[in-house]
Amino acid sequence: MRLVSIYLATMIAFVSGYLQADSVMLRGNFQQGGLLLGKVVEGSDVYYLDKPLQLTDDGYFILGLSRDAPESISLRILDADEMQTIQTYSIDQRQYQIQRVNGVPSKTVTPAAADLARIRSDSALVKKARRIISSSTDFLGGFQVPLSGPITGVYGSQRVYNGVPKNPHYGVDYAGPTGAIVVAPASGSVRMAHRDMFYSGGTLIMDHGHGLSSSFLHLSDILVAEGDTVVRGQPIAKVGATGRATGPHLDWRMNWHQVRIDPELVMQVLPVR
Repeated sequence: MRLVSIYLATMIAFVSGYLQADSVMLRGNFQQGGLLLGKVVEGSDVYYLDKPLQLTDDGYFILGLSRDAPESISLRILDADEMQTIQTYSIDQRQYQIQRVNGVPSKTVTPAAADLARIRSDSALVKKARRIISSSTDFLGGFQVPLSGPITGVYGSQRVYNGVPKNPHYGVDYAGPTGAIVVAPASGSVRMAHRDMFYSGGTLIMDHGHGLSSSFLHLSDILVAEGDTVVRGQPIAKVGATGRATGPHLDWRMNWHQVRIDPELVMQVLPVR
């Protein structure tokens, strides 16, 4: 893992201008699944994949890297004088745990036709909750673990059943007994509280601002409601084995917009202050 701070000292002039080396800073985990935290000078704008990144009043911005992010990414920075530069960063490629299981009954691998409508409905609700983009800066207050317990599942791992790759695991699993208290890893607002989703069972989604959200899966009970404002460390739910869980545990996932990122890396970039 690389947790580094990089000042953009080697800018590439583009079109009409050049930014000073100390005008923008970017730090974080430059690897697949990582989160980057940046800061630009007042009046500047930052673009990624030709889309503007949301800035705080102080010029901070965040950017999430997907599980399969390419070997490099580029940012375009436009200052108050419309001087533009492009900076390219190398992204470390991770090796994920792949488990191959053969001889699995087809009904275990493929959902029944009767369940597909429910699965699609659940997915639409989750995407809707994550589309709510607030200007909150709660994420800058830092993140802690939501449950004390051994980690039993990691981000990016994947199972291949009967030669067919299934969706990767995008969360971090914490073992714990049913009823154990789950706390908010960071402050934020509750965007979704659903007690019975097909795959994830009791499911809670929190918004931490600027497209950064947390999801908590397989809950036995939810202690907050949609619209509630929550502070870091506040009890929000209880561990369970609901949905398609094989035993009681917490599956904590994080997104930057619709990009799934690694919660363990987020805690490194945004520790509790």
